[in-house]
Amino acid sequence: MRLLHAFLALSLTISSAVWAAPPSVFMEELTWTDVRDATQAGKVTVLIPVGGTEQNGPHMALGKHNARVRALAGRIAASLGDVLVAPVVAYVPEGGIAPPTGHMRFAGTLSIPDDVFRGTLDAAARSLRQHGFVHIVLIGDHGGYQAQLKAVALRLNRDWASTPARAHYIAEYYQAFAIDYPQALRAKGLSDAQIGTHAGAADTSLMMAIDPSLVKQERLADNPRAGSGNGIIGDPRSASVPLGQVGVELIVAKTVAAIRSARGVPR
Repeated sequence: MRLLHAFLALSLTISSAVWAAPPSVFMEELTWTDVRDATQAGKVTVLIPVGGTEQNGPHMALGKHNARVRALAGRIAASLGDVLVAPVVAYVPEGGIAPPTGHMRFAGTLSIPDDVFRGTLDAAARSLRQHGFVHIVLIGDHGGYQAQLKAVALRLNRDWASTPARAHYIAEYYQAFAIDYPQALRAKGLSDAQIGTHAGAADTSLMMAIDPSLVKQERLADNPRAGSGNGIIGDPRSASVPLGQVGVELIVAKTVAAIRSARGVPR
């Protein structure tokens, strides 16, 4: 009987801990009343994370950008403490479809026209404003559409000029990956040829730190060469979780500071 009572007490403790867990920052995991209550309680900032579905060499999954931007957006929201995260925009411009250009030359890549992409972001932002969000933040994990994120934010702000609502394109998110992160890797002894610009050591390390299941480790022993037609620009063989964690910390810190600045909140 004592064992039974101990088991029941433990079960109640675990159940209480589960019920006491803080709500998710991801809107798709919340109910509509959760979102309503959150905005009414002052959580009026929302992130729209933009990913992409493209080839990332033979060793890394097509969903790299989507998985990465969702995870990083979650960490950014948790650091800020008063932010929710909208579902990831996974369909982005990746090149011409027929004939295929850019990443569309590789199987599995999905591409949409520029105007469809901008229209999707515009409608998503307006939907969120309608539901009470005041700060709509655009962050993008892919270099190819950064100018379009900025253009969408500018258009929204022109339309919202007489309202409290604002759209914020946070360039620092991608700049931290494209500029600050490679600099940090150089300081650790990696060459530009290793770091690369697509599916190399930087890209692969960051994915390994966020979700190693999306990296096929057994394929990292191959000898990738830039321009070989396998989608890699760089050399992923030196990729590691610790190197990826450097990028995670940089991206989160830089983006959190930029969002605070954009909202007029002291760093």
